[in-house]
Amino acid sequence: MVVAVDGPAGAGKSSIAKIVASKLDLEYIDSGAIYRSLTKKILDSGLKIDDYTAIETILTTTELNIVNKKVFVNGLDYSLFIREKDVTDAVPVVSANPPVRSFVNGFLNKFFGDKPVIMDGRDIGTEVFPNADYKFYLDASVEERARRRCDELGTKCQSFEEIKSSISKRDYNDMNRQIGPLKKADDAIYIDTTQLSIDEVVNKIIECIK
Repeated sequence: MVVAVDGPAGAGKSSIAKIVASKLDLEYIDSGAIYRSLTKKILDSGLKIDDYTAIETILTTTELNIVNKKVFVNGLDYSLFIREKDVTDAVPVVSANPPVRSFVNGFLNKFFGDKPVIMDGRDIGTEVFPNADYKFYLDASVEERARRRCDELGTKCQSFEEIKSSISKRDYNDMNRQIGPLKKADDAIYIDTTQLSIDEVVNKIIECIK
């Protein structure tokens, strides 16, 4: 069984998908962590994030692996670095790179091809697993997603308006990129999480699947 969960940043995809995975005994895949790990690798290599030719070349010697839910790039665990600000700022550009998306999608289909999985991202139900058994699109208002991000950052949240602006910019970039844009699959179930708790969303998804 394959469950695809798509939606914009801050809609609760990862937290919810992890809980659903544990309740239904599914393999959880965080596709965003893969793109962030590759972005960190590219930044560490000194390449410009918009140098598509150089990035395509480096992919020929890049190996991905997932061990205990951690992403390894060429044998190195990047999980501790993928939330750094420079990675967060660069990942939209890297993830819009057609060779990068093709590379990641190929890895995902090969690595998880015969396992029961739940995967969250931006184009899981439209591009990665278009034939997924169940598809969900989680959404929330920009204000609510910014509030959640500030709560997550705690004292590190310096400006609500700055976070809100950053999320809006990310939404625009995700929805307007040429390859794998963020959008609801025609057969996906839409869930607005703005006024819902995590448990309420989890229950809705499990009810639909069962």
